[in-house]
Order: sequence, then C-alpha cells, then structure tokens
Amino acid sequence: MFEFITNKQERGQVGIGTLIVFIAMVLVAAIAAGVLINTAGFLQSQAEATGEESTDLVSERIDVTSTVGIVGADDELAEIRVGVAGAPGADQIDLSETTIQAVGPEGQANLVMADEDDDFDDTLDNADDATDLEDGVFGVQDSEGDFTDEAVLDGDASLTIVLNPEEEPFGDGSDEVFGAGQTASLEIVSPSSATTSVDLRTPDLLGDENEAVRL
Repeated sequence: MFEFITNKQERGQVGIGTLIVFIAMVLVAAIAAGVLINTAGFLQSQAEATGEESTDLVSERIDVTSTVGIVGADDELAEIRVGVAGAPGADQIDLSETTIQAVGPEGQANLVMADEDDDFDDTLDNADDATDLEDGVFGVQDSEGDFTDEAVLDGDASLTIVLNPEEEPFGDGSDEVFGAGQTASLEIVSPSSATTSVDLRTPDLLGDENEAVRL
C-alpha cells in the first residue's frame, strides 16, 4: 500500500530537496519582512514630517496685536503700522524671511522686509517714517520706534511692521495715497508658511495730522 524508500542514496536526495525548499521559503519570508519594515519606517517618517509641518502651521504663526494709521496731510495716511508678536508657543520668527501679500486700492503686491539701507530713501539709521520706504518692501521698528534689521520675534517680544501708504498696492507711488474710507487686506506669511490675515479699513474721517487712528 505504501512505498518505502529503502535505498539510502535516494533517501538523501529527498532530504536535500526538502532542505532547499525550506531555505527558499525562509529567504522569501526574510525579504518580505524587510520590505514591510522599510515601508513601515518610511510611512512613520512621512507621518512625523507631516505632523511637524501641521504643528508649525498652527504654532509658528505671527499674531497681530494692533493696526494703526498715522494721519498725514490732505485726509490721507502717512503710515500704516501693524503690531506683531509670535503666537503662544512659537519659536523664534525671523521677519526678514516673512512676506506680506497685500491687496489694496491700487492692486496687489508681495512685500518683503527692507534690506538694511538698500530699500530706504535715506539710510536705515536716519529713516524717520514710512515715506522713507521704497516700493515692494515693509519696514520693522523696535520698541523704541527705530527701524531695525534685527527683526526676530522671540518670546514676549513685539515689533511693529511699517507700511508706506504712498506705494503700491495702497497708493500709486505718486499722487494717489491710501486715504479715508479705503480698505486693504494683508496676508502675513511666516517662514513656516503659517498665514495671518489682516483687514485694514480707514475711517471716513481721519482727524488731525499726526493723529493715530485705528484701522
């Protein structure tokens, strides 16, 4: 009924074949396990990176503490001042790596922080107000009201972003200046790409020259 292998040589050949099949199965299992481990490690790294980016978009954000306009002549603004600070829990935020996407009466513009003396009509140390800022930039003033190129939000430190209402997109760079009853919007984008939206609206009556009005 059953066939028995009595030849020792044939019995050894069957054993070798079984061993080869077993080794092949072990190798296949090892390769499959390696692929699974590599895939799991890649997915874990990707998930951690995504989590860090999502956290940065929430925590590494710039908070706006105030929006003020300084009244100039002819019912127009001489300065737009935006007080900023780091959001709670944020690390250091370098405003020199921050951009502002601004939309105003004269169109749209992407503004970057003024580069030392290159983007001022006067030198950085001698710049007095927003009118010294050239087109396409914003200035930063410290707590003493002086323009600075060391603009890092750290802890409870606050700074003031200064915008020139004569330049685009607020004015046209010549006759048209951001004035009474006009509106503008800002998207302040931090180095981690976290965005803070700000709406600016000047009162219908601005008041006296050099007076501060809430925007």
